[in-house]
Amino acid sequence: MKKVYSSILLVALMAIATVAQLSAQGITSPYSKFGYGLLGDGATGIQRSMGGVGYAMQNGRLVNAMNPASYAATDSLTFLFDMGLDLSQSWSQDGDERGNAFGGGLDYITMQFPISKNMGASVGVIPFSAVGYNYGKSIDNGSDQRVGDGGINQLYVGYGIRPIAGLSVGFNASYVFGSTVNSTYAFSSGAGSTTLFERIVQVRDWGLQFGAQYTHRFNRKNYATIGAVYSLGKSLHGNTWGTYFDSQDKKLSSTDTISMGGKYDIPSTYGVGISYTHNNRLTAELDFTYQPWKNAKFTPLPSFDTEGTNLNFNNRWKVAAGLSYQPNPRGGYFKRTTYRMGAYYNNDYMNIAGNGVRDYGASVGVSLPVPGGKTLVNIGVEYKHRTSSPTVLVKEDYLNITLGVTFNEMWFWQNKIR
Repeated sequence: MKKVYSSILLVALMAIATVAQLSAQGITSPYSKFGYGLLGDGATGIQRSMGGVGYAMQNGRLVNAMNPASYAATDSLTFLFDMGLDLSQSWSQDGDERGNAFGGGLDYITMQFPISKNMGASVGVIPFSAVGYNYGKSIDNGSDQRVGDGGINQLYVGYGIRPIAGLSVGFNASYVFGSTVNSTYAFSSGAGSTTLFERIVQVRDWGLQFGAQYTHRFNRKNYATIGAVYSLGKSLHGNTWGTYFDSQDKKLSSTDTISMGGKYDIPSTYGVGISYTHNNRLTAELDFTYQPWKNAKFTPLPSFDTEGTNLNFNNRWKVAAGLSYQPNPRGGYFKRTTYRMGAYYNNDYMNIAGNGVRDYGASVGVSLPVPGGKTLVNIGVEYKHRTSSPTVLVKEDYLNITLGVTFNEMWFWQNKIR
C-alpha cells in the first residue's frame, strides 16, 4: 500500500509541474484581456462534452472536481487519472475586420483514489481563468499591437465521504496561483521606435469549495441525484504592477505596484444540479451556476489602465444541460462506448463600457474503451459563440476539440496467496 501512495505522489508532482507550464494555452479571445480573463468551471473533457455539467454527477469511474462530494463514490479498488488536451480554432469579426486564430495546450490533470469504504480523495490542477489574444490596428503615425497570455490555476486537494446511505459531502482546498500579462506595443513609423506598456497580475492565494450530493434510488437501475456546491468568495492576495519600455532610451521602468489584498476580489460561487439515470445506461443532468460579481473589486492601475477604467462587473450566471448514454456496459465494443451531448448559455461577468458579454455553445463526445481494461479515450467537439450586448464589440465563433485519457487502474487489488 505504501508503494501505491508513493506512486500517486510521484504522478501528482509530475502533473503539477506539467500543467503549471502548459495550462491555458488554448485561449484566443480579445475579451480575455478584461478582468481576470475568461473563467473556467473546473469541467473535464468528459463534462465539457455534456455542456459542462457536473454538480449532480456521481460516477466512481470519472473524476469530478466540480463537486468534491462525488469522490465518495470512488471504487475501493480503483485509481483514476484524467488528463485533457484542448485544441481551438476561432473566427472573429470586429466591424469590417475579420480574423482567425488557432490555439492549443494541456488543459488539466486530475486524479482520484479511495481512502476506505465510502471515502475518496482527489488531487489535480485545473484552470480558474485564462488570458490569450494577439491583435493590432493602425494608429496616427504608426500602429499598435495588443498581446495577452497567462492564466490563474488551482492546485487542489479534495476529500469526499458518504456518512449515511444516499448522502455524500466533501471539500476541495486549493492553492490559487498564476500570472496574467497584458501588453500594448506602440510602433512609430516616423521615428522607428517601439514603446511597451505592460500590466502584470500575479496571484498567490488559497480557496475553499464545499459540496453535497443526495441520491434517491427508485430501484436498482433507476435513480436521481441532486447536488450543490459553494465556493468561498474572498479578497485575492498577490501583486499587480505596470512596466514601461521605450526603445529609444532603452530603459525599463516599473510603476504603480499594488498589493492586491483588499483591492481585488473574487465572489462566492453557488451551484446546483439535478440528474436522473435510467437503466444504469442513460443519464440526463441540468446545472445552474451563479456568481455575484457586480460588487467585486478590481482596482485599475492609474498610469496604464486607460481601458480598465471602463470595466465593471456583472453578476454571472450559467445554465448547462447534458446527456450521456452507454448502450450496453457488457456488450460489444461500440455498445460499451459512451456517447454524450450537451449545451449551455453563459451570462458572463464582464461589463465593458456598459456592454455585457454572453456566450453559448453545444457539444458532442464519446468515451472509447481501451481493449483489455477500463481505461477510456475521450474525444469531444464543442461549438461556442461569444459576443457583447447591446453594442456588438467583437463576434467570436469557436470550434474546440478536447482530447483526454481517463486511466482506470485497480492499483489497490491484492491477490490472495493460497
